[in-house]
Amino acid sequence: MSRITLTRFLIERQRDKQLINADLRLLIETVARACKAISHAVTKGSIAGNLGSAGTDNVQGEVQKKLDVLSNEILLEANEWGGNLAALASEEMEDPHPIPTHYPKGEYLLLFDPLDGSSNIDVNVSVGTIFSVLRCPKTETGGFCEPDEKAFLQPGTLQVAAGFAVYGPTTMLVLTVGDGTHAFTLDREMGSFILTRPDIRIPGDTQEFAINMSNMRHWEPPVKRYIDECLAGKTGVREKDFNMRWIASMVADVYRILTRGGVFMYPSDARNKSGRLRLMYEANPMSFIVEQAGGAATDGRTRLLEVKPEGLHQRIAVILGSKNEVDRITAYHKA
Repeated sequence: MSRITLTRFLIERQRDKQLINADLRLLIETVARACKAISHAVTKGSIAGNLGSAGTDNVQGEVQKKLDVLSNEILLEANEWGGNLAALASEEMEDPHPIPTHYPKGEYLLLFDPLDGSSNIDVNVSVGTIFSVLRCPKTETGGFCEPDEKAFLQPGTLQVAAGFAVYGPTTMLVLTVGDGTHAFTLDREMGSFILTRPDIRIPGDTQEFAINMSNMRHWEPPVKRYIDECLAGKTGVREKDFNMRWIASMVADVYRILTRGGVFMYPSDARNKSGRLRLMYEANPMSFIVEQAGGAATDGRTRLLEVKPEGLHQRIAVILGSKNEVDRITAYHKA
């Protein structure tokens, strides 16, 4: 049986299902090639002098790692010249990045977190890249609007594609274009991403949760209630034991949930009233991916994909994963 490459998978979505057009197909392939380059840089580590701090802060006020900067540059350079983008936006940059004037412009907007979980780089824990694709809004005359920050501020329901790569023991690319969630494994010898997990489904029930327990003293009552019930195990109201998993790398935590179920929680708390994760670069693409796999995603009260963004770097609470658990946590917030 022939192996299905990412290129073949996308061509079939374009030709047979008419879910995507040629420009979107080429854009996804370009992002995938950039992810291969980032994977190579991550693998080289200190051999190539890629570990450690870059000595700069990003727009979030966070110290940038060398690989943060390098990954951002790889994604920018790969996507500037293809002619399918109107502009790009990165978690590492304050403002949208316009397409240079000497290159043609297209109809799409690309947002990305170039290296999610970068605090784990120096201790050799899995990190990754997250991306989201939107259409550039049109003007009343039918042309495309100016791709400024306002053009990017679209709810997650309007995403046309989303994905993430995990740079771990194997490099995985997870993708949705709106017809389910699918995972590809990088064959390094062939240089191709190969479809290895089509039509991923997240179990509705789970016995695993992922949360940073060190923040317990700051949690809101609904979150504490849920975790207390999990910790009570078989002797508590849930009448079953739970395991806790926390990698502190969203791409790795979400990939685990896509593999065997679970719930990931980075809730708002007394210190971070609005939440901690970025709506545009992390919450929206991950929510699209999880929902397409049969899971659910909420900020505790509202479906994440329905949140109307107010800023390019807006932060939000994130609770996602196995649907029945996410629904339970949401009900506790609304009680």
